[in-house]
Amino acid sequence: MEVTGLRNAKGQVLACLTAQPKAFPDCSKDPAARTAIVPAAGTVRIEFGHVPAGRYAISLIHDENGNRKMDMAIMMPKEGYGFSRNAPVSFGPPKFAKAAFDVTGGDVVQQAKMRYLL
Repeated sequence: MEVTGLRNAKGQVLACLTAQPKAFPDCSKDPAARTAIVPAAGTVRIEFGHVPAGRYAISLIHDENGNRKMDMAIMMPKEGYGFSRNAPVSFGPPKFAKAAFDVTGGDVVQQAKMRYLL
């Protein structure tokens, strides 16, 4: 995963990869989900290692204050977020199908631009 568009290098980027539509974008509902935490920087590269063939989606948070969660202000994210395939957002996170991509073997690189509302 290559993540661009971070507004600063504070904190970290949290990423989760899941194959379960019902566990997207909050991977805590999927015990098989893969997560990663990397320092924030201009462009962030995240590797999930060998991933079995299947259909997956990735969600991202720019956790600027390092508390390992998305901070909210009146139902709006205060921190950055992103999704695989740069899935469009409207009135909440995208559905799994909009962010999903196939892994069939070999390296797969997804790109996402971090988005901010506040």
